[in-house]
Amino acid sequence: MAGRNFVYFDLETRRSANDVGGWAHKARMGMSVGVTYSSAKREYIIYPEEEASALIEEIMTADLVIGYNHVSFDYEVLMGYSTWDIAPATRSLDMMVDIEEKLGHRLKLESIASACLGAGKSADGIDAIRWWQQGEIMKIAEYCCFDVKVTKLVHEFGVENGFVRYIDRFGNVQKVDVDWEAP
Repeated sequence: MAGRNFVYFDLETRRSANDVGGWAHKARMGMSVGVTYSSAKREYIIYPEEEASALIEEIMTADLVIGYNHVSFDYEVLMGYSTWDIAPATRSLDMMVDIEEKLGHRLKLESIASACLGAGKSADGIDAIRWWQQGEIMKIAEYCCFDVKVTKLVHEFGVENGFVRYIDRFGNVQKVDVDWEAP
């Protein structure tokens, strides 16, 4: 539907799960950088930690938030900056969860992006934590922007084709049907 605001979203953390006592403490991991792409504004926005509340506002006012493992990870990290329970207050398409429900197991965004787009991610979350420790914020922002773009392109591929491809654990290209909304 025209006029709706779809927001693609990802964030990177300052600390690993090991640094904060395990995965049950995601809100303690801290956000180094968050990035969105708004279909209404047609622009990427980079949010440093001190602008986490503006990021949360953008997410909570979107018509649909699209990400990859963002509901149980990124939203939980953002809970360290909010009194709102973000997940139930937003309408979200978590592509990882949708695909996991269909296949019965999780896939990495890398395996889908490589099979659908011919290009995968440029780094990973551990790299982003190391860059944070080294004060290389622009590297984190670039990486996070790239991840949001990959997420957007995978979503658009699924909308256009009604399926996404992925590389299975044996190195074979497979496909899974998806029924995702068009922005």
